[in-house]
Amino acid sequence: MTEPILRVGLIGLGEVAQVIHLPVLESLPGKYKIAALCDISPKLVKALGEKYRVEDGSLYTEASELVRQADLDAVFVLNSDEYHAECVIAAADAGKHVLVEKPMTLTQAEADAIIAAGKRNSVKIMVGYMRRFAGAFVEAVQEIGGFDRIHYVRVRDIIGPNSYFVNATSHVLAFDDIPEALKEDKKRRAEQLVKEATGVGPESPYASLYRLLCGLSSHDLSAMREAIGMPKRVLGAKMSEADDSAGGTFLNAIFDYGKFGVTFETGVDRQGRFDAHIEVYSSTKSVRIQYNSPYIRHLPTEMHIVETDGEKFSQSVVRPTLTDPYTRELDHFHEAVTRDKTPKTTPEDYKNDLTIFRMIMDSLLAQEAGA
Repeated sequence: MTEPILRVGLIGLGEVAQVIHLPVLESLPGKYKIAALCDISPKLVKALGEKYRVEDGSLYTEASELVRQADLDAVFVLNSDEYHAECVIAAADAGKHVLVEKPMTLTQAEADAIIAAGKRNSVKIMVGYMRRFAGAFVEAVQEIGGFDRIHYVRVRDIIGPNSYFVNATSHVLAFDDIPEALKEDKKRRAEQLVKEATGVGPESPYASLYRLLCGLSSHDLSAMREAIGMPKRVLGAKMSEADDSAGGTFLNAIFDYGKFGVTFETGVDRQGRFDAHIEVYSSTKSVRIQYNSPYIRHLPTEMHIVETDGEKFSQSVVRPTLTDPYTRELDHFHEAVTRDKTPKTTPEDYKNDLTIFRMIMDSLLAQEAGA
């Protein structure tokens, strides 16, 4: 039986749209059609409209206009996160299903507003946590579920600049036609939302740390939750604020899970590597999910298993599939929409990550207040 083809409009045509979403959508012609594009850069909309054969009447610089296009089934919200809530709610109110890139929102209030919009319009809203759709992750969660007891977990995500991978493998278009007023509005919104979420202003180093948590770290913490559940509390956290020569901020934290602890470490420097993994230890077996840079789509995610049975010690590497996590994610979204299923990564699920971000921030701010 032929599957329904979803007509999709994309809001935000930057790096992740050009390197990932547009090529993946184009690779799934039996499930998706790119039917509308929107970006605040008029030149970018025009260039990508020509590349992906989108009619001029379906090219927009205003998200509010795209969501009103009558023949769209779904909208992908891929723009800067300061505008996610506004665009997701507008799409839902227009009766469109939504896939929104992480972080869905920066604040709990925005998340609640999105949840309410999804319910009142009876549409599917899914958060783009592609790492949780990787074949190796799905199988690793099953392996971990078979442990009699977890003794320790390590969650690590230390990477170099995305440009190291993107510039060598992709050509991303960008133009200098974005109005200064919109740049200022983006900055103002970011400062306002971070202050609402954390209480700190833009002068605080914790403001940039919160954006790191919402961005890079949201992948790790969301996957951690699916694999082992929610932590009870943060026992301690430490931020190392880098100087200009170091290239970024580092954070380590310890989560309390009752009978075991989790070490979480993350940061961005100027090294040309991508080290992201979750490793779960029991007494005789450990399982590690090893991720690669998502900007080179077909680098495999692997499951590494180390096990001792009597005198027998074994190590194995499992690569369940070469299908990239983004493709598996869009297959899942298509199934959720066309078969009326609840997506795995819902807005309600995402709110748990906002809770963990706040737990980390509260620990850091409490230490600073007591110093």
